[in-house]
Amino acid sequence: MRPLVIGIAGGTGSGKTTVARNLAAGLPPGTVSLVDHDSYYRDRKDLPFAERAQLNYDHPDSLETELLVEHLGRLRNGEAVEVPLYDFTTHTRRMETRRVEPTPVIVVEGILVLQNSALRAKLDIKLYVDTDADIRVFRRIRRDLEQRARSFDSVRDQYYSTVRPMHLAFVEPSRRWADLIIPEGGENRIALDLILGKLKNVLATAE
Repeated sequence: MRPLVIGIAGGTGSGKTTVARNLAAGLPPGTVSLVDHDSYYRDRKDLPFAERAQLNYDHPDSLETELLVEHLGRLRNGEAVEVPLYDFTTHTRRMETRRVEPTPVIVVEGILVLQNSALRAKLDIKLYVDTDADIRVFRRIRRDLEQRARSFDSVRDQYYSTVRPMHLAFVEPSRRWADLIIPEGGENRIALDLILGKLKNVLATAE
């Protein structure tokens, strides 16, 4: 069968990754591949670190979405792809890549997954995770402090200068393209069970 591609969008800290992982965990082993849009941040090794740190990483232009679109096309054709690995502490791509094999279900997640029309055209099911802003911002603060070696001041400044404005300009409007909006992300077991039921039915039909 041709892979079924699911796109999961939503604001920073909304629970997109939790939804993606729960979907993968609820399906038979080896049937799901996960692809993170964040892996496709453009490599800006040409800039000094101080300049890289000041770039707007919440704008669509910061991502090499055209490469993701190409990769999804190859996966749908049964070809494996080499997904970039991005280092958020240095704002550069790593030398190594992650090989992703074509599987019956491919899950793509990221804040801007539904914003780009060429990317939307590759998605069979489009989901938007809708979580209150105060919960999202605290989750982002914790992630950036614990996982990305950021200072609180830098997280706060980035939130006000780019994260919030770009959410209002690009992320929030993209929810209009969603087939299903999931309130509270990974905590919404009813929505997850419904989606898993649909996916299991598709997989069973294809056998």
